[in-house]
Amino acid sequence: MKNRITTGANPYMPLREHVPDGEPRVFTYNGETRIYLYGSHDTKKTDYCGPDYVVWSAPVDRPTEWTCHGICYTASDGGDLYAPDVVYKDGIYYMYAAENRGSDIILVKSETPWGPFTDPVKTELGFDPGILVDDDGRVYAYWGFCESHAGELNDDMATLKKDTVVHHLLGHCKPFWIKEDDGHVDPETGFFEASSPRKINGKYVLVYSKRYEYPREDLGVVGSCNGFLSYMWCDTPLGEFKRGGDISFNGGEIVKAPDGGGIMTYQWGNNHGSLMQVNGQWYIFYHRQEGCDEYARQAMVEPVDIAMGKDGRIYIGKITYENGEPVSSDVVEMTSQGFYTDGLDAYSVISAGYTVHMYDGSRRHNFVGNARETNEGNHRPHVQPVYEGDSAPVVNIISGTTVGFKYIQFGDTGASRAVVTGKFPSGFTVNVITDSYDGQVAGSVTAEADSSELTIELPAKITGKHAVYFGFITDDSSASAVFDSFVFE
Repeated sequence: MKNRITTGANPYMPLREHVPDGEPRVFTYNGETRIYLYGSHDTKKTDYCGPDYVVWSAPVDRPTEWTCHGICYTASDGGDLYAPDVVYKDGIYYMYAAENRGSDIILVKSETPWGPFTDPVKTELGFDPGILVDDDGRVYAYWGFCESHAGELNDDMATLKKDTVVHHLLGHCKPFWIKEDDGHVDPETGFFEASSPRKINGKYVLVYSKRYEYPREDLGVVGSCNGFLSYMWCDTPLGEFKRGGDISFNGGEIVKAPDGGGIMTYQWGNNHGSLMQVNGQWYIFYHRQEGCDEYARQAMVEPVDIAMGKDGRIYIGKITYENGEPVSSDVVEMTSQGFYTDGLDAYSVISAGYTVHMYDGSRRHNFVGNARETNEGNHRPHVQPVYEGDSAPVVNIISGTTVGFKYIQFGDTGASRAVVTGKFPSGFTVNVITDSYDGQVAGSVTAEADSSELTIELPAKITGKHAVYFGFITDDSSASAVFDSFVFE
């Protein structure tokens, strides 16, 4: 019997698809309620984005079953389209298309959530627009790059009510290319880009890409980093926003360093996304990077908690409680499971491309930008981008590398063996490790010859839900392996 192939994990679209900057929306059309994902489309392969948008959707009660509706809009100037947003009002779906690499924001319309979107009108908005249709029908826009701006839209959905425009809504970061402090720099807020407004529990929440210019040793961040999605909140849509916190970081599983800090085990890169409630559960939608650059990004998702304190403050992410009251929040972990919150099925073929941990024991600062500029990253383990098929391999696996997945569900019966596929040179040992990358070895096999498939016997069955790691060891310092997929039996 042929094993089923895992799909809709994390990334939740097919591994051949690359839709970053995802703005999720839940729309009900013709009686069917679905999650719709609108984002950029990384098709150029050697640069950001491409000239078209595609729309993907999934039923809210089956969020692992995604359908592509095809191209919904193509840039009128033939250039690159950056991050869009889509909202619904009075029977019309409005898309804010970011033409000319985000410099021109074009309003287009459709009568269906999947488009096509037509009738282009240039708006008065700027980079990375995010739109909020409030409960009373008023519409607010938020935008900016290293500067945060907002204002209320007129009924045409394209122009701004001039007396409502607020500049420097949030304090921004100060990256190396900004030479002078304009008086609006706030390292703690650190606004970079990717404005995305939501209304949650009566509060106005602005999700955005935060750029750290100082270390976060607990997450392995030792320098400038914009792999975070963060939020601020306010009681009014254009008022003084208060500090929230970080929700998402795309640096993979964070493991402990010998000095007590953190080590990221996935290459971080830019981030963009937002919050959406699906069947009563809130999720943060974000993206990760493949390869050794930022040109093959993929849509990711994690469940988050949301709570409100007695003082009215809103907490989002991984929340800490004291005596039943929320007191702080931080980033949720990056997982392989996504909407499969009980873990991926161990008995279904799982692509190595769903990994959230690729660690060879040598690096603290895993940044795709540095890798691109120095060529250093081309020699480290990474997920190789693919543009067809159902699987993406992890390549450049050297001795001492671990490749991990969070989480795998084995059930009550348990697994007695694992089958791994890829390219394993003679003498390569592959270990199955559970719960921690340096934890207990559950089974092991050594390739007696160059092999494309290896079977690992497990002396004691694995049951329940676990993080699972594959450890690779060889005496040949010049050898490297490719890991394509695994399945338990």
